[in-house]
Amino acid sequence: MDFWDNHSLLFVLAMFFFPRLTMLFATTYGGGFLYWLGWLFAPRLTVAIIATMLYGDTNIVLVVLTWFWAIGGESTEKTVASKRARD
Repeated sequence: MDFWDNHSLLFVLAMFFFPRLTMLFATTYGGGFLYWLGWLFAPRLTVAIIATMLYGDTNIVLVVLTWFWAIGGESTEKTVASKRARD
């Protein structure tokens, strides 16, 4: 299964800017407890894990970019949040 057969660039942009909302309204993967825990605390990492599971064999470039986005976005988000908490 190829990612681009099921999704468009608009979906990618929505995932980039609004991962929680996109996962809530546009994805069909409704895993269990770990999915919702990831959705709540680390949505970017949850998206990267799901992308790896579903598209790791067919679209490795997308999976690698997703992991860069997940790791970079989560660390940046935590840094900004901790700086605002100190101010």
